[in-house]
Amino acid sequence: MVDLPALGARIQAIRADRGLSLQRLADSSAVSVSMLSSVERGEKAATIVVLGRIAEGLGVPLARLVAPASESTVVVRRAADQDVADEPGGWRRTVLSPVVPGVNFEWVRTELPPGCDAGVFPAYAPGSHEFVAVDAGTLRLTVGGEATDLGPGDSVYFAADVEHGYANPGTEPCRYAVAALIMRPRGPGAARPRRRPVG
Repeated sequence: MVDLPALGARIQAIRADRGLSLQRLADSSAVSVSMLSSVERGEKAATIVVLGRIAEGLGVPLARLVAPASESTVVVRRAADQDVADEPGGWRRTVLSPVVPGVNFEWVRTELPPGCDAGVFPAYAPGSHEFVAVDAGTLRLTVGGEATDLGPGDSVYFAADVEHGYANPGTEPCRYAVAALIMRPRGPGAARPRRRPVG
């Protein structure tokens, strides 16, 4: 038997981690806002078809919604299920980390073409942290207005409660990974891309 309040809490937590409003989830899942709201509050039992649509809208396997977290401490995210986004300016980011409700951790792989500026990200809440490791190329990391160039094998930590930006000033593609613990969910439009080449 499904624990409706627990199911609703899981859906709400994943939605919050993804930075989705009820309306955006309704649009992507073809489930009404009123139905989503009732399911999240544990007031209504959704059919397996509706739950499947919600899972698809959230970008998670259906089993992740219906299986209580206590049944397994291992959450696998297959390569085919990773979120890949091609951003303006030609750069790409891939979210590698599985979605775990209540855990605001992200592990992201990013690829910047030569001369690409990925934009400026806002300051997150105090207690937010980012670790960056460069695999290839040159990464110009700007934290609080101070720029640092990093090469292959270099890594860095910074408190993410200040504005920070990523750019590739080199002539070769840059590939790097970010492990981030963010004290509030990342929302759509968090980055403000600056579509200009960097020198």
